[in-house]
Amino acid sequence: MKKKFFLPLLLSGLVWFSACDSNNDDTGTAKMQVRMTDAPGDYDEVNVDIKSVQVHKETDGDESGWITLDEINPGVYNLLDFANGRDTLLASSTLPAGRISQIRLILGNNNSLKLKNGEVKRLKTPSGQTSGVKLQINADLESDVTYVLLLDFDAAKSIVARGNGQYNLKPVVRTITQAVAGGIKGKVTPAEYKPGVYVISAANDTIGGFANDAGDFLIKGVPAGTYTVKFYTEGDAHNKTVENVSISQDQIKDLGTVVLE
Repeated sequence: MKKKFFLPLLLSGLVWFSACDSNNDDTGTAKMQVRMTDAPGDYDEVNVDIKSVQVHKETDGDESGWITLDEINPGVYNLLDFANGRDTLLASSTLPAGRISQIRLILGNNNSLKLKNGEVKRLKTPSGQTSGVKLQINADLESDVTYVLLLDFDAAKSIVARGNGQYNLKPVVRTITQAVAGGIKGKVTPAEYKPGVYVISAANDTIGGFANDAGDFLIKGVPAGTYTVKFYTEGDAHNKTVENVSISQDQIKDLGTVVLE
């Protein structure tokens, strides 16, 4: 495809390309992000060492159902950095569509608490480093939809004084799963035109991809809203625009067959 297909969009707004799959591809997957936020606690720092994040695809506790999220940001996180509506991305992955029952955080040894007087205490986690901190989710992931799983730590309730000047970390976490983006699919004809497909918001932010040899297209990760969908062909000879395409956050909108004149 020649550069002139997308230069007008580059000049008019932010352009980025999502995964664009055909109906011949395996679309039985969903994208998930795991993000962390926190309720304030009466400490200067609550540092949690996160090594890995896993989700469980079964409801019967079968260990073989655990899937490790492959895009992980391991490290020591101060929970209090993410209070008052702030959050951070822990991990993300493409997962098989279907029900997930649990999430498990594998913690390291570098967990600590900084008191208001500046004293730093080591936090002991009785099971975090071995079996992991398990949390119930029970959410259904639909194919091609993007989800955010928010881990809402309660720093105050997660710190347990042991009575000897020492402290345990027993995470109290609320889980919130929400679909945050859907997508657009369809088929163009004649298929041999192989157009570029651009999904354009009112602010001129653009998500794009391409139809395949059979004319099928699927643009994933489209946030809820109303869009203009433009089809660009080589030489600008068979372009087409579809206005007012409404997308919900948990829906793959099917445009059906789009005829390029």
